[in-house]
Amino acid sequence: MTRSDTVRLVPDARRVITKPFLPREEIYPDGSTRMQVVLERILAMTDDDIAETLVTARGSFEHRHRDLELVLERNFAGVAARLGHLELLVEPLSADRTQLIGAYFTHEYSIEAAALGNPSIVAAPDQSGLGAGEVRFVMSLRAIGEGHLSSIEFRSGVVDADAVVRLETPSGYATTGDPTPGGASDYRTSFPASIDLSERVLFPSSPTESHGMEDARFVRFVDDDGAVTYFATYTAFDGHQIVPQLLETVDFTEFRVSTLTGRTAHNKGIAIFPRRIDGNYVALGRHDNVNNFVMTSHDVRDWQDATMIQEPERPWELMQLGNCGSPLETEAGWLVITHGVGTFRRYTLGALLLDLDDPSRVLGDLAEPLLSPNDDERDGYVPNVVYSCGSMIHAGHLVLPYGFADVGAGIATIRLDDLLNRLTSSAR
Repeated sequence: MTRSDTVRLVPDARRVITKPFLPREEIYPDGSTRMQVVLERILAMTDDDIAETLVTARGSFEHRHRDLELVLERNFAGVAARLGHLELLVEPLSADRTQLIGAYFTHEYSIEAAALGNPSIVAAPDQSGLGAGEVRFVMSLRAIGEGHLSSIEFRSGVVDADAVVRLETPSGYATTGDPTPGGASDYRTSFPASIDLSERVLFPSSPTESHGMEDARFVRFVDDDGAVTYFATYTAFDGHQIVPQLLETVDFTEFRVSTLTGRTAHNKGIAIFPRRIDGNYVALGRHDNVNNFVMTSHDVRDWQDATMIQEPERPWELMQLGNCGSPLETEAGWLVITHGVGTFRRYTLGALLLDLDDPSRVLGDLAEPLLSPNDDERDGYVPNVVYSCGSMIHAGHLVLPYGFADVGAGIATIRLDDLLNRLTSSAR
């Protein structure tokens, strides 16, 4: 494979979001809480002190966030909801005082302070304004911040007629969605359509994902009636156990989140095929944590049936194997990028070819890895790892984004015919 010389993503600690800062509910000897004590200190400040402190705070932070005033209003509302005695104040609070209360109970979180990687890539909903032979894509990335907390970020870019990839410059802002609870771990979240795609951050919003949203595998799914939906499976982690979750969107502005259920909807790495086969949804999975399976279902959220298609066999995948995103349809069959774990927990990427009509039938696989960590990709947060969550085909090439060492991400390409020839010649 050929690695791109121009596409290299690394963590940028300057990409920050705002979060409510709610101190631990310490109880003091007089029965008051820490929040109450801090609030009383703010209420005791003079109007001049309020104005001066607020001006200083705004001057330090408003250039780092798109709408700081709205953030402070929301976080003030959160404090007021937790401390109902605010409603008992004789005098209404001034706008400056409510804003300053919001500022004291707000903190920044650097979403990619530790790592940025494990990308997936799909053709974007908007393909307007492009040159001949170009395609615009959406790339998802796993961002890891303080406490190993993962969220989902996006970038956009274009692949040209020669399969050369260029990324668009990301926004200087990062904005979390506006979640609407739907019960248990199900919810919806939305973003203003006016903000750049790279500004939108899917941040943990339910108890099942309180410790992270990991490794989203996006696919552009075309239903039998031609309707397009972008699905993504990801791993929700609450600090103790993992749950497979499903994202659905048509425009990357509004997202529906729901939990996958069923006997085979377990473990990490579920990846949905880009269309139905014989009227069924089809997906790759590894519910036994050992082997690769093809799963089928009438319901994209419930999975019961599975057929094993691959077990660890090659030396470079003997410890563990899995998929690296949704299958890609070619004339020769379904192209599946896989990952294998060998000695020293070294991750490499491989490939399978599955029958178009019966994807439980393996037509060929690679005897040697397709992509391995090179010398400048070995060292990082997790050494000796290359990993992908989804690729695409364009201009006769496989375009494969990949993460390395749980630090950053790059893109590699290979002529599709060359890869398919290797796979078909390896038919068993």
